[in-house]
Amino acid sequence: MEKAYEKLGPEKNGLQHEYGPSVHILAEPFTLGLLAELGDPGTQQPRFNQILETLYRGLVQRIVSHEFPRKLIQRETNMVSTTPKGIFRGEVVDPDSRAVTVNVARAGTIPSHLCQNVLHQVIAPGNVRQDHVIMERTVDEKGAVTGAALHGSKIGGDVDGAHLIFPDPMGATGSSLSRVIKHYQDHVEGSPAAIISAHLIVTPEFIWNMLEANPGVRIWALRLDRGNSPDDLLSSVPGSDRRECGLNEIDYIVPGAGGVGEIINNSWI
Repeated sequence: MEKAYEKLGPEKNGLQHEYGPSVHILAEPFTLGLLAELGDPGTQQPRFNQILETLYRGLVQRIVSHEFPRKLIQRETNMVSTTPKGIFRGEVVDPDSRAVTVNVARAGTIPSHLCQNVLHQVIAPGNVRQDHVIMERTVDEKGAVTGAALHGSKIGGDVDGAHLIFPDPMGATGSSLSRVIKHYQDHVEGSPAAIISAHLIVTPEFIWNMLEANPGVRIWALRLDRGNSPDDLLSSVPGSDRRECGLNEIDYIVPGAGGVGEIINNSWI
């Protein structure tokens, strides 16, 4: 069994790993407990989406605090009526930042909407946009992933200077997300300030494939799953051995959470 989550310690920067500085695996007891419930066979609607919302709101808040530019502000508090010292001064997320969150349908629909709502709390509403892309895995006769097909998109403008965010619950192989990123690079005007992927669970294969195909991408996840790795690797530092494996023979995550898109939508096709 996996050893990486047995003694998390007081660290605030997430799981220790060797994937590089652009990868953040938060591995926090609060979210790990909710993820365990999310993946339980008995967890169905509406509880599943309730957990999904809690997890993504927290994840996006962490991403915005870490990745977005800041601005020093001064703002009166209710105490200003009794003392001139009733003024808060400190750094906040720059409200003039620009963000684009991408709904990679179908598993990404709710996460992207949640991301948009969180961003509206701290960024000028006119600076937050949600795009939509219709994707699906392509598979062989055995069900193993062979790539990804893009069937359509609704993209509302350029991405110049924006934080381009892809909230996709399961980062399995990286094929779908790489296909979407390439679509933006080839067909959408402007250079984003950052490309950020936001996930509940990722595999080692996803991380390596994404970093190789999209240098500079910033990967954020709540958990890393490598349950199909050789036994001796399950006590090693994640990212230290390329023999790590988090996928089964048809590219589902192990231990993972099963068909998340099916459960989110209560649609079993």
